[in-house]
Amino acid sequence: MEHTMMKEQPLDELVTEFLLLETGLRAGEALSLYIEDLDLTFDNEHLTVVGKGNKKRTILVDDPHLVHQLRAYLKRTGYKHGPLFRAEKNGRGGSLRYQSIQERWYHYCAQAGVDCTLHQLRHTHATELVNGGVSLPTIRKRLGHKNLQTTLRYAEQAEATADAEVRAWRRLHDQHSSFGGRREGGSP
Repeated sequence: MEHTMMKEQPLDELVTEFLLLETGLRAGEALSLYIEDLDLTFDNEHLTVVGKGNKKRTILVDDPHLVHQLRAYLKRTGYKHGPLFRAEKNGRGGSLRYQSIQERWYHYCAQAGVDCTLHQLRHTHATELVNGGVSLPTIRKRLGHKNLQTTLRYAEQAEATADAEVRAWRRLHDQHSSFGGRREGGSP
């Protein structure tokens, strides 16, 4: 039964998971989106989501592939209003449940031989932003974190990037130092 469902709705699965990865939304936030929450105006694509604590935030949808997928999804489904992601079971068309998307995701991960949760897509998004040099306050706002401390947990995952940055600085500094990379007294 699960396999049949996957074949019938590949685009909604792709769009849901791609949306999580490219926006950092929580799965529950993505599943609670309505068509009316999307604005796909060219070169200003964004969505409005209600996150934890009933806080509303606007998120730029800046990935052109995601924008294309969202437009194709809406065209294919013909949805004009109401829930963005819908369960087609029994023809009811209500909001897709978290359990349904989670089961499909785990099935995909098992097929691929990887251990990854839907929430890790959010962490991946944040880590990519950190590694790309986006400021922590901007990431905090995008993810809807109340405290910067929460966002810092994502930054810790990017220690390798920080180490590489310091090493690059050190090499550049040592190259330009007139004392063979060290100042008198042995300190940089």
